[in-house]
Amino acid sequence: MANLILLLQEYGVLIVFGIVLIEQLGMPIPAFPLLIVAGAMSVDGDTHWSAVLAVAMLACLISDTFWYRAGRFYGKRILKLLCKISLSPDYCVSQTEDNFKRWGPKAMIVAKFIPGFNVIAPPLAGAMGTRPGTFLCFSVMGSTLWAGTGIGIGAFFHTSVDQLLDILSTMGTTALIVLAVLLSLFVAFKYVERKRFRQSVDVERITIDDFKQMMEQGHEPILVDARSATAQMLDPAVPGAVLFNGGDLNAQIVGLDKGRHIIVYCSCPNDVTAAHVAKSLIGQGYHLARPLHGGLEAWNAAFRRESQSENNTASA
Repeated sequence: MANLILLLQEYGVLIVFGIVLIEQLGMPIPAFPLLIVAGAMSVDGDTHWSAVLAVAMLACLISDTFWYRAGRFYGKRILKLLCKISLSPDYCVSQTEDNFKRWGPKAMIVAKFIPGFNVIAPPLAGAMGTRPGTFLCFSVMGSTLWAGTGIGIGAFFHTSVDQLLDILSTMGTTALIVLAVLLSLFVAFKYVERKRFRQSVDVERITIDDFKQMMEQGHEPILVDARSATAQMLDPAVPGAVLFNGGDLNAQIVGLDKGRHIIVYCSCPNDVTAAHVAKSLIGQGYHLARPLHGGLEAWNAAFRRESQSENNTASA
């Protein structure tokens, strides 16, 4: 630990830049405590607070710009990728989409203080067509507020922080082991949380082929779009589908015929939002409710192929 403190004293600015950049790109590395330590060290003259603030902001802007451009060019696909690799439950995107829609680009100002949202917000801004100038303005404001808060806390409580660093330095490798164990426990907790969430929405799926067979047998299943309102803006719903729009089951859905098949779809990883809604419907007596395996992407792929085949046949 003494060596780590020495590295912070000698190369604090570079280390702050690297850790902040890695954390902002989505890795579960706590950068905010490092900013607090750097802020405390700036009081003692080991680093300069303005240099720490500058490199932290630069790292944030590099990461934000990268994710913004990814969202602008790849849209919903990059958001789904982020949820797949996230330690948080898979419904992270659906929770943040409507928050972003409600507040707009201004959400970037506080996004970095909210775990999960700090990585989702920039690509979401790109996917929703936020203008580059507007995005950059709020990204700078958010980066300044986040980094400045960490540095300010460290400077204000620098005496307590110095005492803590002295204790850690005397512990030597024991402190590193303790920190590693705490980080491992955090990752394990998030993994268990994610696994428990998936188990909570463990319900039988229905495939596109099952749906087609159901139609051939004369059934008329009801389609329910379980995506957020923002996701419905990014990709149009299936024609005739009942819009769920998140939250509680609305009157339109609760009034559906309990004797009919209900197919719920979303555009989230592992169909978790659709499974959650379907399970809620089953709990209210709609025992024929099922989530669609593959969601809107599978639906579009299947019926787009059919439409193309019909067009080719007509052309021939």
